[in-house]
Amino acid sequence: MATITKDTIIGDILDIAPETAPAFLSIGMHCLGCPASRNETVEQACMVHGVSTEELLEQLNLAIAANRK
Repeated sequence: MATITKDTIIGDILDIAPETAPAFLSIGMHCLGCPASRNETVEQACMVHGVSTEELLEQLNLAIAANRK
């Protein structure tokens, strides 16, 4: 999988790398199954939940890298 960016759609991330769900839950994004959240970009989710996009991207990409080893 390519590196996740601020423009990556959350639903796509969860479909390809479900191990990233805890990172989304940690920012307060508890509705991972609802259509609205699945169609947001990482950047949009961070704006809504008041967290740093760069910090979440780091968590997501680390989770994927750790699972791929």
